[in-house]
Amino acid sequence: MKNALKITAAALCCLALVACSQKVPAEAALKAADTSMNEVRADGAKYAAEQMKGLTASYTAAQEAFNKGDYKAAMELAQGVPAKAKDVAAAAAAKKDELTKSWNALNASVPGMVEQFKAKVDALSAMKKLPKDMDAARLDAAKASLSDITKSWGEASDAFKSGNLIDANARGNAVKAKVADAIAALAPAAAPAAAPAPVAAPKAKPAKK
Repeated sequence: MKNALKITAAALCCLALVACSQKVPAEAALKAADTSMNEVRADGAKYAAEQMKGLTASYTAAQEAFNKGDYKAAMELAQGVPAKAKDVAAAAAAKKDELTKSWNALNASVPGMVEQFKAKVDALSAMKKLPKDMDAARLDAAKASLSDITKSWGEASDAFKSGNLIDANARGNAVKAKVADAIAALAPAAAPAAAPAPVAAPKAKPAKK
């Protein structure tokens, strides 16, 4: 009986030693995992939300295993986190590149459209007498629209400068749609199609004598 107790005690001691020997590296792995996750957290949440969820789930599972004393599982799970963090960083970088290209395209076209609309408004404002398809109310509405569009584009540009790529693109696309509609609204009404010219009747041939 005493021998059995000694064996059991020895086995428990061995298990305790093994657990202690695994705890330190598990803690180190968790610390490294936490660092790698924090490095990508901000961009991951914005530009790679789904991948970030998976990364967070992996880290949480490692932390839970550690809290339960399963240091081996905790270490294995935690060691996989840095690689997943790199995947998140790559996905976020790709999305940021896509959004930057989209913004650059907007920035290349929208200011010109705004200037085109402004030129039309300025030309109409300078007229002593408005065209028959334009009245003062329409012109005032166009001026108000120009002011709103100019302000909105400035906000979109500020968002891009601040690094808010998603917001910048959303605002920029909204401005593009607004200015396109505004330009179309100032276009003169289509002139009615001209009636076809009547066909001249053939001249009668003189009667033969």
